[in-house]
Amino acid sequence: MKTARQAARQRRHRRRIMLGTALALVSTGLLACLAVALRHDRQAGVQPTAASSVTASRVEAATATAAGTPSATGVGTPAASAKPTGSPTPTTPAATGTAKPSPARAPRPRRTASTTTASLAGRIKPGTAYRGVATSYKAGDGDGACLFGPSSDLMIAAMNTTDYETSKACGAYIRVRAANGASVTVRITNECPAPCAPGQLDLSEQAFAKLADPKLGRLPITWSLVSPSTSGPISLRYKTGSSRYWCGIQAIGHRNPVARLEVRTAGGWRQLPRTDYNYFLSADGSGCGGAIRLTDVYGERLTVSGIAVRPNVVQSTRVQFARH
Repeated sequence: MKTARQAARQRRHRRRIMLGTALALVSTGLLACLAVALRHDRQAGVQPTAASSVTASRVEAATATAAGTPSATGVGTPAASAKPTGSPTPTTPAATGTAKPSPARAPRPRRTASTTTASLAGRIKPGTAYRGVATSYKAGDGDGACLFGPSSDLMIAAMNTTDYETSKACGAYIRVRAANGASVTVRITNECPAPCAPGQLDLSEQAFAKLADPKLGRLPITWSLVSPSTSGPISLRYKTGSSRYWCGIQAIGHRNPVARLEVRTAGGWRQLPRTDYNYFLSADGSGCGGAIRLTDVYGERLTVSGIAVRPNVVQSTRVQFARH
C-alpha cells in the first residue's frame, strides 16, 4: 500500500509530464506560425520588386522615345521640343534585331538634285556654285568650238577644258558674279584650252564689260548653272556629210544642257557618243533619219520625229526643256 509521500511524488511527476507536453505543443504551434509568416513575407517582398522593375522599364522606354533615341522596338521618334539647326539633314533611326522603322516616320529626302541628275550633269551640276577667274577674248561673230554658228547675241563665254568636258558644257547658261556685286548671264559656245584653269571662264569682251573694266584683265568670280526663259523651241542639225550610213546630230537652242542624245533603232533606243565639237555620232548609220530623244541634265526627256537627214540644215522642233 502506497504511502502519502509516494502518492505526492507521482502527482508531481504527472504534472511535469503534462506541463512539458503542453509546452512542446505550444512551441510547435509557434514555430509553424513563424514559418508561415516568413513564407508570406518572402512572397510579398518579391512582388513589389518585380512591379518596380516593370515600372522602371516603362519609364526608361518613355524617356528614350522622348529623347529621340531608339526604344526596345528599334524605332526612334524625334522629340517634340527639338528645333532644327542649320540645313535639314535626313537621319535614319537606329534599329535593333529585325525591327524596321515605321514608314510613317521615315526621314524625308532633302530637296536637292538627285543622284541621277548629278550623274547626267557631269562636272557642272545644278545648284552648285563654282569659283574661278574671268578673262576676256574677242568673240568675233560668236561662233566657237561648240559649232553653233554665228550669233548676234555676244553674251557668250568659253569654258575651260576641264569643265568643258568633251562639249558637255555647250549651250549651258551660266550666271557669273563678281565681288563688286555685278553679274551677267552668258551662254557657253566655246572652249578655253590651257592655260585656262579649272573654274576659269573666258568671257567675250562685251560680257566682261558687264562686270568690270576690260582693262582689268582678270577678275575673281563665282558662277553657277541657270535655267533661263527662252522664246523658241530646240532645233536639230545633221552634220555635213551625214547620210543613212553615217551621221552626226547636234541640238541647238536648248534651255538646259543636253546630257544624252539617243536615236530609235530596230533594237530600241541607242545612245550616241558625243564629240568635243558638240555632235553626237552614229558611225554605222543606225537611227539616222529616225526619231531622236534628248535628255537634259535634270533628267527630262523629249522625243522628236520627222527630222530628215538634211546635212547642215537647222530644223526646228516644237519642244523645249522645262525651266528650273
